[in-house]
Amino acid sequence: METKKKILFIVNPISGVGKQKVIEKAVETYLDKDKFDYQIAYTAYAHHATAISLAAVLKGFDIVVAVGGDGSINDCVKGLVSTDVTLAIIPTGSGNGLARCLNIPLSVEQAIKAINQMKTKRIDCIKLNNTVYASIAGIGFDALIAREFAKTKTRGFQPYLKLVLQNYPQYKPQNYTLIIDDIEINTQALFVSFSNSNQFGFDVEIANNASLCDGLIDVVIVQKPPLPLLFWTAQLLFWRKFDNSIYVNAYQAKKVTVKSNNPTGVNLDGEYAEFDTDLTFEIMPDSLNVIIP
Repeated sequence: METKKKILFIVNPISGVGKQKVIEKAVETYLDKDKFDYQIAYTAYAHHATAISLAAVLKGFDIVVAVGGDGSINDCVKGLVSTDVTLAIIPTGSGNGLARCLNIPLSVEQAIKAINQMKTKRIDCIKLNNTVYASIAGIGFDALIAREFAKTKTRGFQPYLKLVLQNYPQYKPQNYTLIIDDIEINTQALFVSFSNSNQFGFDVEIANNASLCDGLIDVVIVQKPPLPLLFWTAQLLFWRKFDNSIYVNAYQAKKVTVKSNNPTGVNLDGEYAEFDTDLTFEIMPDSLNVIIP
């Protein structure tokens, strides 16, 4: 008889739109108990999921399931990257960018049934200074919105869009010096994204050519369109043709440095973070095992 896999569900009780309440019942109902011995852990403070994931590696768990939004998932990634422990995702956040990129079902029931199949693939991650992320990071206007979004009590696309429209007219594009592999680029930009996956979440696709397993960072530099053209430019995000815009320049690289004399805010998989030094992004090829449908 095949040995059961040890699986740990890490639940963020305040993530997104309140699906967590049904998680325990759903796991008990839909998880294949012939294949798995399971435990559930709840996060009690910010970034607690990283500590729980690191402990799960040491305790010999085979699979860690991140139950939450992009921020919660990324906390688990930090604990599991460059180990043999597999990440699974039950997306209960608002944007669910990484889950959408991996085609993981947004239904709790279907996401658990995908875990039962145990189909896995290796994906890249990106090292940013002393941290790691799996999906996307951004500086400039993107980081400003992440900072303001963190202060709001309501989640979802509507509050996010409201913040964008409130802050866009007066936002002044910043000057950036980027070293993309060995090429220096001086540019003014609304924001710059450093993508492993192709989207922000909400099916908003920022990096049309990005792949989670191509060994490359997709750098997307976005100029500020005039207000009358903002709607049409934004439409390209949903039409998956954003790189067709005259306001967008895209590059691919293994390493990118952003020179900075001041602290830089970063939208790191939907969570706001601040760095005091230059930003150095480096690809970590095939560094994470994930369950996919």
